Amino acid sequence: MTIATGIGSMPGEDQAAFETALRVVLDQLPDLPHLPEVPGRGAVASMTGRALAVVAGLGFDLQPAGWRLTDAAGVDHRRARSLLAQDLDGLEAAVDGYAGDFKIQLAGPWTLSATVEKPRGDKVLSDVGARRDLAQALAEGAREHLRDVRRRVPGAARLVVQVDEPALTAVLGGGVPTASGFGRHRTVHPPEASEHLSWLLAAIADEGGEPWVHSCAPDAPLQLLRGAGARALSVDLALMRAADHEVLGEALEAGESVVLGIVASLDPATPPSDVALAERVRRWLDMLGIDPESVAPQLLVSPTCGLAGASYDGSRRALALARTTAQALNG
Repeated sequence: MTIATGIGSMPGEDQAAFETALRVVLDQLPDLPHLPEVPGRGAVASMTGRALAVVAGLGFDLQPAGWRLTDAAGVDHRRARSLLAQDLDGLEAAVDGYAGDFKIQLAGPWTLSATVEKPRGDKVLSDVGARRDLAQALAEGAREHLRDVRRRVPGAARLVVQVDEPALTAVLGGGVPTASGFGRHRTVHPPEASEHLSWLLAAIADEGGEPWVHSCAPDAPLQLLRGAGARALSVDLALMRAADHEVLGEALEAGESVVLGIVASLDPATPPSDVALAERVRRWLDMLGIDPESVAPQLLVSPTCGLAGASYDGSRRALALARTTAQALNG
């Protein structure tokens, strides 16, 4: 059976917005709900701040230019950890008695390396040793994070961890700007990129989680992600190139999962119907020569990206549309 899920972020600027988002997700995505992210609450709730709250053994603080690696956790780093714990407390109360699959999200090592600065400036990406240390600390922290989530959601039959890597394409292509803005950091070669990502994905699998990787950036290196250990690829279908379609088809035929982002993440003037979106998925499978029934359990539908930029009503409608599109595919 094809099901629907979300990407992660939801609109709002305070803790009440998180609580609303959690209720919406649990209501609209009964087959694979997720822990919502509400980045509008500030840097401590952003994708980067959320992941740094999980990283083990390293400290960070928040500067005007963004997050920076430090010797000890600064006040904002402690706030990020506190906010994550508060959100998990809210999750635990909301899912009391829940039994089913559940998903959480975590920024990947390359997105962190491309956004976090070293103690004396410029990105962690510019230092081979620093980026290795950050990747390993993230993998170790993810282990404890998964244990914590499992304690709070004991009824989770399957715990999916979606690793978000929107910056990976730029990292591989030498597109991450230096601190001055006048240059670009050197290209990271695929073997190193795969190795760092594999540490996190392996840690997730070791703890009984199912590692997925999401990127809504163009030219995402899908084959590299599969080789690093991703058991599902989550993509924006509209951004896929011919070669990408082939990789997604190979993944489905190998028994791996594919999450197709087909529902607009911003409020569209005229939303398509679930019937039209389901037909788009069927045409895509037909193009690949794949029988829809044979891959239904591995195929999921979702918004194209996070919903933080949508309105409250728009985010609810997007998740509802993803759910009814999955139902239309099963009809």
